[in-house]
Amino acid sequence: MNVSGVSTANIQSISKSREPKRQPDAAVLVVVNDLDLAEEIRVNFQAEGHPVWVSQTTREGLRAARAGWPSAVVVDRALNEEDGLSIVEALRGEGNFTPVVVVGPPVPVDERIKGLKAGADDYLVKPFDVRELAARVEALLRRAGEPRPTRLKVGDLEMDLVARTVRAAGRSVDLLPTEFKLLEYLMRRPGQVLSRAKLLEDVWNSKFATRTNVVDVQIGNLRRRLDPTGERQYIISLRSVGFMLQKEG
Repeated sequence: MNVSGVSTANIQSISKSREPKRQPDAAVLVVVNDLDLAEEIRVNFQAEGHPVWVSQTTREGLRAARAGWPSAVVVDRALNEEDGLSIVEALRGEGNFTPVVVVGPPVPVDERIKGLKAGADDYLVKPFDVRELAARVEALLRRAGEPRPTRLKVGDLEMDLVARTVRAAGRSVDLLPTEFKLLEYLMRRPGQVLSRAKLLEDVWNSKFATRTNVVDVQIGNLRRRLDPTGERQYIISLRSVGFMLQKEG
């Protein structure tokens, strides 16, 4: 890769120092141990006006992400002998929903789906154009910055986006991060028929082949969480078309 700007030595000194205090809006944390790639990302993002901080290990990256200052995180799956997905899983498990783009080597679709199921918002396969990475991060930042109500209600479904809680017919419902994200998307579009391709693109930020069953699996999981008895039909399937959240549950 052609790399310009700050030297490799400078990136090493950055990554070994303590994480910064809160940065300006739209700061990006880059967790990559390939210093040439890290520098190319840094130069490109800074040219777009984003402060950038580079970490090289899962431990450093997770500590920096928890500090609360990054508006987005870029994580490489290949961090020496570590899997960068552990950062995503830890953050989502703690209720931290900072947008995350995972980058990694060419892998089977199942492995990419694994990354999305871990809570990643997007997955970009190497080699990639850093400009595309920047564009994807910008899209996530725009989506995250859209004004939204903090409470949603559809029929007897209620969602509190601040407390990250869901109630169905008065009963508390525990959801995994991806399930919560999927339900939020559906609750913003009650009565609207949504195709699998649309859900993949908007919920998982993915344009993978629609033959993947990740949407069907997650819809099935969500249905069981909302109604373990199977007596209610919150989400209905329309054969060969997609899914719809009923307005009245």
